[in-house]
Amino acid sequence: MTLLASQTSIADAFTHLLIGEIPFRFTAYDGSSAGPEDAPYGLHLKTERGLSYLLSAPGDLGLSRAYVSGDLDVIGAHPGDPFDALMAIKGGATGLKFRIPTPTEAITLLRSVGLSNLKPPPVPPQEHLPRWRRLMEGFLHSPERDAEVIHHHYDVSNRFYEMVLGPSMTYTCAVFPTEDATLEEAQYAKYDLVCRKLDLKPGQRLLDVGCGWGGMVRHAVKEYGVTALGVTLSAEQASWAQERIKSEGLDDRAEVRHLDYRNVTESGFDAVSSIGLTEHIGVANYPAYFGFLRDKLKPEGRLLNHCITRSHNRKAATGAFIDRYVFPDGELTGSGRIITEIQDAGLEVHHEENLRPHYAKTLAGWNRNLVEHWDECVAEVGEGTARVWGLYMAGSRMGFAVNEIQLHQVLATKTTPEGRSGMPLRPTWLS
Repeated sequence: MTLLASQTSIADAFTHLLIGEIPFRFTAYDGSSAGPEDAPYGLHLKTERGLSYLLSAPGDLGLSRAYVSGDLDVIGAHPGDPFDALMAIKGGATGLKFRIPTPTEAITLLRSVGLSNLKPPPVPPQEHLPRWRRLMEGFLHSPERDAEVIHHHYDVSNRFYEMVLGPSMTYTCAVFPTEDATLEEAQYAKYDLVCRKLDLKPGQRLLDVGCGWGGMVRHAVKEYGVTALGVTLSAEQASWAQERIKSEGLDDRAEVRHLDYRNVTESGFDAVSSIGLTEHIGVANYPAYFGFLRDKLKPEGRLLNHCITRSHNRKAATGAFIDRYVFPDGELTGSGRIITEIQDAGLEVHHEENLRPHYAKTLAGWNRNLVEHWDECVAEVGEGTARVWGLYMAGSRMGFAVNEIQLHQVLATKTTPEGRSGMPLRPTWLS
């Protein structure tokens, strides 16, 4: 291994700490470069501020700050869909690996790039407070805290979501009936699968917690004749959903409230759907959460829980980028923990299904929509926020593609003390 010189270029310092060969092109504002010249993808460090971000927060957080602020570009990829570039740059499932420099190397490196670059620049405005600061300010997952987090993520702009999510306004994993199904067809198929698993029938009552823009509520009312109540902590979502419900003439049987699910007073529902809410609850709060949903069901009522999961049940922290820029306070665990908690809440689990490949395809569709509407999205929310979304969706898509994260649906019933679940001998939704 060659020793670092007292005057080392940024590219030389980068490759010196990298384990193995660099699989992409790296260039920097000082004119230095590394990696194969014919590589289809690369990183370009544009400014000294970007270097300060990288040095003051090594790893994903520093890279994210530099990228969101526009000080670091991914070459060969549109900022609305950098998926292929991320796969190439991070080396697929294995990822780039850096070694820890010796004290002498670290001193030489810092002197060569400038000690002043250790001072962190102001973080991009899209960044949330670190978790330790949030803990100092109050309990995670209190009603007030959860409302703030949901506002941070979901109240970006309804118009922005319309462009990215498409006409369905559905921000959860779709179910693709065929490889060539459109995103809209797949979102319809997802809602219909949930309705069939819940065995919804005309005249029944459905509670949809974390209902977003009301897609499940409207589908269940229109296609299955139920009366449905949806609740969301996002004021923007509730307003949009109620307008759509009224325009479709469903307001006699459908309602979306701006309300914490914990404040739903009605009970005796035939079915409860939780689609994409469990990720925001906090693992420690699962007993109370699933107990609350159980108490909202009538005997033999059904619960369908649909959420992102890890590929294992070990405790693991959320990455800094996701925690600071996308889902503050969000927590994931494995499907085994989800099933255990549902069972321990007194519900009987009948079926679980992993839809991991479907979420990768869903995210690909959202990335395409962002690319197609890039200029409009930037005009609506600013380039920094648009970059956050392109990076987040592509990074999540990579996680699903390489089986780091999954998506599970779990179906359970409030079985009676006499053992009546209301379930048929064989699943009806598979026919």
